[in-house]
Amino acid sequence: MSASTTPSSRPAVTEREAREVAEAAREQHWRKPSFAKELFLGRFRLDLIHPHPLPADEAAQRGEEFLAKLRDFVETKVDPALIERDARIPDEVIDGLKELGAFGMKIDTKYGGLGLTQVYYNKALSLAGSASPAIGVLLSAHQSIGVPQPLKLFGTPEQKERFLPRCARTDISAFLLTEPDVGSDPARLATTAVPDGDDYVLDGVKLWTTNGVVADLLVVMARVPKSEGHKGGITAFVVETNSPGVTVENRNAFMGLRGIENGVTRFHQVRVPAANRVGEEGQGLKIALTTLNTGRLSLPASCVAAGKWCLKIAREWSAAREQWGKPVAHHEAVGSKISFIAATTFALEAVTDLASQMADEDRNDIRIEGALAKLYASEMAWTMADELVQIRGGRGFETAESLRARGERGVPAEQLLRDLRINRIFEGSTEIMHLLIAREAVDAHLSVAGDLIDPEKSLGDKAKAGANAGVFYAKWLPKLVAGPGRLPTSYGEFKREVDLSGHLRYVERTSRKLARSTFYAMSRWQGRMESKQGFLGRIVDIGAELFAMSATCVRAELLRGQGDHGREAYQLADVFCRQSRIRIEELFTRLWTNTDDLDRKVVKGVLSGTYEWLERGIVDPSGEGPWIADATPGPSRKENVHRPIR
Repeated sequence: MSASTTPSSRPAVTEREAREVAEAAREQHWRKPSFAKELFLGRFRLDLIHPHPLPADEAAQRGEEFLAKLRDFVETKVDPALIERDARIPDEVIDGLKELGAFGMKIDTKYGGLGLTQVYYNKALSLAGSASPAIGVLLSAHQSIGVPQPLKLFGTPEQKERFLPRCARTDISAFLLTEPDVGSDPARLATTAVPDGDDYVLDGVKLWTTNGVVADLLVVMARVPKSEGHKGGITAFVVETNSPGVTVENRNAFMGLRGIENGVTRFHQVRVPAANRVGEEGQGLKIALTTLNTGRLSLPASCVAAGKWCLKIAREWSAAREQWGKPVAHHEAVGSKISFIAATTFALEAVTDLASQMADEDRNDIRIEGALAKLYASEMAWTMADELVQIRGGRGFETAESLRARGERGVPAEQLLRDLRINRIFEGSTEIMHLLIAREAVDAHLSVAGDLIDPEKSLGDKAKAGANAGVFYAKWLPKLVAGPGRLPTSYGEFKREVDLSGHLRYVERTSRKLARSTFYAMSRWQGRMESKQGFLGRIVDIGAELFAMSATCVRAELLRGQGDHGREAYQLADVFCRQSRIRIEELFTRLWTNTDDLDRKVVKGVLSGTYEWLERGIVDPSGEGPWIADATPGPSRKENVHRPIR
């Protein structure tokens, strides 16, 4: 096989088959209410999030006690400059985190964990990640998507007894789904798990295995062939990293997060006991997606920490740096950036805490809320970091080490920008999150009218779907005409010295407008709707802004009621909502006024070589080699760089 040839073991999958695999993996039913789902349907259910839910007193006390210990540890034992310089978290720091119980924050106390709520787990990740983002990733990859979370949701009592105590104190875990030629399209997964007696035999290669270099336990997604007695399909397994045939072939290096232990892991004839299978055969993707419903909340937590740090540095620097006779903060061009950072940080914390508390309460379905939090926080945090670099000017582009070397405060602004960039890709890129959320947002429509726009359905199926759709839309559409958002007295409890009630009325009105726009688009494009990714992305972005506005107002009222900087919280919420409304109106304009069709034509021209002349006049510094590495199953030919920390 040539170096550039795609391995023949890679399953050949059509676009429809890929969609069917993804569709089968998603949760098909809504058993609990969802604030965000209702928002996309034009129903502003403020009662689902207001009054703001709160953790129980005992959970809050336990969480605060751990945060105090963690703060002392990261302030006294962690040298972030050393981690950045050496591109490695020192073993003694990892050992200290283990002793502190930080690897068992989300694990129940009966298994030796701390049993923290999602709210306090995220606060801990924010705190640890502010000291070193690499530490935040280490802890998050272990608990949010590694062995603990899938076992918590789908593991047997025996599996929990075997593995969770280890994960709480001694062992590090990782989650392995991505392959060299498989990212967000798992239908093409090539790693196999072939049944053999009481075992499965794993073969394949996994890429970007965060924590994989140091992990003791792995959650591995592999394809089980269908055979007699075996349903087959993508299946999850817990694998011991020291099993014969497991080789960590490379420790990957990145533009940011230089201290993370991310690698390439090869499995060759690795025997895994059937007792290590998580869930049933074919449930692997559902397990992965369900795990990510709350697992994704770890990324917004890190973004909240980034926003808080951006605000601190912007405040201190902009007061100290003078230009043309006054601090740069008092120049409107800089001041507007500081205002954006402050208001957006308040909003991101509101979104993250609300979604986390909703996850703890478990009375709402938060699959859309969690996805929106991840999408919105990753995009806004990147923008805030970029604005901080701009505020700092040349010093923002200069490394902290260089600043220190010439006698100035070592502010790692450029590092923050590098570290945050991956959040727009991690655990579902922005583009994939748009499609995932859009699918959930239009679920009600597809449930009643899906067969109507499916070209492969029979005339009988279409007729039945048409009748069902007629009944649904006859009830639903009239409700989109008017609502409490048009009444000046609505949401009066949010009218204080600063009036937030108008923003909530705007959310209510706009949610109905959003639903009408979605319906119109489905009527216009029907089966072609799924190809209108630009339109769907803007629909989702509008929903994200409306969710953030709602969370921000509710949080401001919570803080006011608690006497915790309520007046200032109302001011920040008001500014954020006004900024958000400007973004929303622009997005609505771009729903129908855009260059999407022209862009598609240009893309065809680029790929066909029509514009290749435009590339003349440069040299390409890229090295030689295939675009995608060969992942043919077989024995490893590389040294095992697995580095367990004991």
